[in-house]
Amino acid sequence: MTDPSENFQLKGTIEALLLVSDKPVTLDQFKEVIEGIDGATMKETIQSLQKEYRDRHSGIVIVEIAGGYQMLTDSGHALAIRKFFKTRQKEKLSRPALETLAIIAYKQPVSRLDIEQIRGVNSDGVTDHLLAKGLIKIVGRKEVPGRPYLYGTTKQFLEYFGLKSLNDLPKLEDFTALQTNDSPTEISPLTQEEVAEQMQGSAHRVSENKEPENYPRPSQPVEAVSLEDESFSPGPLADSALPLPADQPPSETLEASTKKEQE
Repeated sequence: MTDPSENFQLKGTIEALLLVSDKPVTLDQFKEVIEGIDGATMKETIQSLQKEYRDRHSGIVIVEIAGGYQMLTDSGHALAIRKFFKTRQKEKLSRPALETLAIIAYKQPVSRLDIEQIRGVNSDGVTDHLLAKGLIKIVGRKEVPGRPYLYGTTKQFLEYFGLKSLNDLPKLEDFTALQTNDSPTEISPLTQEEVAEQMQGSAHRVSENKEPENYPRPSQPVEAVSLEDESFSPGPLADSALPLPADQPPSETLEASTKKEQE
């Protein structure tokens, strides 16, 4: 039987590590720091902490994300957090970026041509931006004439949207435009030279992780990736803790700033 004092010490150490980490902490990372504790005991202790937080309606939650655990603020306190910070959310993905990312997430591995056929618009700039942000990666080449690159999502994608795995994505039935009976895609792996060449090209086209401001939008709404659905908002707490000001849209803020500079 575990000594109660040792259990409190273990819980305290786990809480401290979760607090100081800005990324999900895996069980292996915990075991590297906390010696003599096996994975099963570690997971059981974390689950006990999760229950304690829920039972006392804590403003802190421990969430399993992308193969690890992360300590976050509870979304129920989003209003108080907004009032406290009174600041704008971290950089949001634009509509074209979200559309492209949704297509890649559900259809991966997918080529740029596949993406453009669904969106109905050129997607080179947006794809390069997502590569630069680390939300997608090149996973191989499609075995068709021209051997185009194929893209898939990354672990950082899961972290950004607060997902445990791709299985936590909304059901595909909700996005009918993405439901096709595609035949299996034949993929050949990339060489290190090909990966370096592609990433170098993306770096030249994307400056300081900024998206093209006047990037063309689809001529018609894309039913498959309706952005009115909050399923595609960043992570469980990123979206609640740092929202856009409800009383002053970004366009009004920019207009006011421009007028002030002209005066």
